[in-house]
Amino acid sequence: MNKTAKTKKPFQLSHIPRWFKYKYLLLTRAKGGPGMVALGFSIGLAIEMFTLPTAGLAFFLIFPLVYLFRASMAAALLGFVFGKVIYIPMSFLNRKVGAMVLPKGTRWHLLQLLPDWLDTFIRFNLKLIVGGAIDGVILGLIVYFPIRWLLEWYHNKRKEKRRKRKEQLMLSSNPNGS
Repeated sequence: MNKTAKTKKPFQLSHIPRWFKYKYLLLTRAKGGPGMVALGFSIGLAIEMFTLPTAGLAFFLIFPLVYLFRASMAAALLGFVFGKVIYIPMSFLNRKVGAMVLPKGTRWHLLQLLPDWLDTFIRFNLKLIVGGAIDGVILGLIVYFPIRWLLEWYHNKRKEKRRKRKEQLMLSSNPNGS
């Protein structure tokens, strides 16, 4: 057996927190900055608000929207997962908003062209889809600014810490002040 060949270490549960911290650091230090990360999170959250009644097909909207707005895909997926956590309580609000926006008793002529099962599915979930789209956009806008500000604060704090460390290093390497 070749002793120079590297063997892969087995998976250990103790490495999971370190992996999450590493991914968190990658996300907070993304090249596009805090705006790109906050926008990605907002896109993922907004899409999740109307993805359940569309049988998960709205998930595929994340890819073109992230590309179009030049946002962070990792943050969008995090926003999508966070949206899954808060979806159940938000679905009641989504349905109410959809009921307020959609006209009552209106026949949808476009839906007559669809198969019966799809027509029934859309009619049943139309309030959730419309309300979820509206609530998702509003929720995405509300969440964007605090996330951006927090990431900017973190970035500035990190930059200040590095500046102080550099000053300290310069002072310690030059003891006579010349």
